[in-house]
Amino acid sequence: MSFEPKQIEMVCLEDLVSSTHIYRKFLNLWNLDLVRLELERLEAESDYKGYGIYRIFLCLLLQFLEDLSDRELERFIAESNAARWFCQFGLVDKTPDHSVFGRVRGRIGTSKLSKIFSILRDQLKSQGYMSEVFTFVDATHLISKVGLWKERDKAIELKLESLNNKTLEKVASDKDAKFGAKSKDKIWFGYKQHTSVDMQSGMINKVAITSANVIDSKGFKHAAPNQGAVYADKGYCDKNARQAALTKGLHLCAIKKNNMKGKNRDLDSYYTKLRAPFESVFSKQNKRVRYRGIAKNQFSAFMQAITFNFKRLVVLSQQYQEDRPPITA
Repeated sequence: MSFEPKQIEMVCLEDLVSSTHIYRKFLNLWNLDLVRLELERLEAESDYKGYGIYRIFLCLLLQFLEDLSDRELERFIAESNAARWFCQFGLVDKTPDHSVFGRVRGRIGTSKLSKIFSILRDQLKSQGYMSEVFTFVDATHLISKVGLWKERDKAIELKLESLNNKTLEKVASDKDAKFGAKSKDKIWFGYKQHTSVDMQSGMINKVAITSANVIDSKGFKHAAPNQGAVYADKGYCDKNARQAALTKGLHLCAIKKNNMKGKNRDLDSYYTKLRAPFESVFSKQNKRVRYRGIAKNQFSAFMQAITFNFKRLVVLSQQYQEDRPPITA
């Protein structure tokens, strides 16, 4: 009985990832060359040349795409062929330890990520996927990861009369978080996210994090578009929002409160119907923040906005595949 030697087939990571995988769609639709060049300016001073800061940035994109903790991300990249491919690791390459992700987030920083977000958003605008003709603006509450039990105990120890936004400065471990309120029954400790959504595409145009006690109209200037009409709820019908809109030359279409002069219920009903489809941008968002401090949570907000736009772009490209070219720099 004789045995013929079997031919050994070489396995390539490229062949293990489906041609229709959503990660492939992300990279086909987006041109990340400018992002890579922007991050490589940090490379010379970084301690992550073994992996490269751009590859770690791709890992962070996956973290927010898949809603993973640092430890979960470490395991996901090590075990998933698609994740390895997306982050440009080979089949037998060593993948990053969870401790690397936090250090690289700090190295990139909020300022650099803001520029990266703008680069990706400008690509959308240049290709006609996003405009600033009609914009939806709203704010949503974000709950701090701090439980306040230690803060309460410390307030009692210091004999403070109550725990409020003034006394929090003496006892809070999350110094940027504050108490915010939508009504007497809806009070939270944490932050507020101010977001503008392009009503042509449903993509996020701008996003800003403030303490929870910043009212919607005062946060409007951080999320306001550069032109066009803005549709907003009753929180934006005061002088703060009007002044910010006037400064930028915007047409503010804010629903008026019932006791306001010139209240037009038919017009406000029309504004409500226009705004309704874009409420889903906020409804699926995790209301509890990942980090402490405005800077770290602003970083998180930018990453969530980028990945949200990624997913939205896949939907739009399927709808307009014949009419819209891939995004280029």
